[in-house]
Amino acid sequence: MTSQRKLCVRPDGSFKIMQIADLQEIPAISPDTLKLMNASLDREKPDLVVFTGDQIKGYGITFRGGDRKKKVEDTLHRLLEPVVKRNIPFAPLFGNHDGQVGCTNQEQMKMYQRYEQCVGMDDPALPGCGTYDLPIYSNDGQKVLFNLYLIDSHGSAKGGGYAPVDPKQIEWYRATRDRLIQENGGQTVPSLVFQHIPVPEYYKVLQQVPHKTPGAVRAYRTHKNEFYILNPDMVDKGGFMREHPAIPDVNTGEFDAIAEKGDVLGMFVGHDHINSFVGHYKNVDLVYTPGSGFNVYGPGVERAVRIIELHQEKPRSYDTHTLSFQELFGKKVSNPIKDFFYVHSPTTPEAAVPLIVKTVGVIAAIVALIILLTKIL
Repeated sequence: MTSQRKLCVRPDGSFKIMQIADLQEIPAISPDTLKLMNASLDREKPDLVVFTGDQIKGYGITFRGGDRKKKVEDTLHRLLEPVVKRNIPFAPLFGNHDGQVGCTNQEQMKMYQRYEQCVGMDDPALPGCGTYDLPIYSNDGQKVLFNLYLIDSHGSAKGGGYAPVDPKQIEWYRATRDRLIQENGGQTVPSLVFQHIPVPEYYKVLQQVPHKTPGAVRAYRTHKNEFYILNPDMVDKGGFMREHPAIPDVNTGEFDAIAEKGDVLGMFVGHDHINSFVGHYKNVDLVYTPGSGFNVYGPGVERAVRIIELHQEKPRSYDTHTLSFQELFGKKVSNPIKDFFYVHSPTTPEAAVPLIVKTVGVIAAIVALIILLTKIL
């Protein structure tokens, strides 16, 4: 499904996108989240903002009770206000937590669509909610120069883990791509893919290492008991990975599809809040954007937005960088105690198990010591 609102490059042929990942906010929105959004928008002045899912913390207890729908509407309104008041078009996607709030993603999409700046859509013929594409036109609006694919990566799977992108969505991508090729005189249209959950191929830009390797990250599920670092030969310098890519257990071939004709320059995801890097595999960039919200776990003052800039004169390449809270405001946050907790909390239930075991072990040791001392003293 394609937006009816035209997005056009600037007179100089450039087009700037801001990706905001994993705000995961609650009704009492963190002032630091809004500070990061407002300052980033003022500095970068993007032509489009893409929210790549988990805008709200659907499982948050503060959404429970009262008029839940109104709480969601009010929270989204405050999150969108920095974008809307600057009259910037925005495109929403959904993550695995948005729908947990009790309002379906379809209901939330309608909330987004009440804003004239929203270019998001839902095709009821496709699985999930919010799989669509956004062509970017020449400045005169006559020719498609680029295309953005926004793909709903769904949420939890039955039996645990995450559901993969559905084959029907992959068929839709191929059909849209081939139509654009036909309309473009047989040439592919340079494109980007945005979605919430990474594809399994993100592991292709990692390097498996012994568990005692400095910086090694423990993986789970399909990569259980394996340890990884970023592969320096496949990942740009300056990135970081502090949790394993939480991928679907099943690979439905999405990456193979987007890599097969060379139209997709890069895939941009969020989901894993403390990962931020640009990897390269089979001529497709595999990009992570860190979380932006301060009411959920994250990389501290390295929470950031990502900027992607396209250029008409060099359509087969793009520029990208992150803009962090620390770059804008330094290291002082509004609630350092809460942020310390979020920085050091486990990222997944699997990651919490060793911490729980260790904690129980420490408590047991203290109890044993107390018992021993009572017998001795």
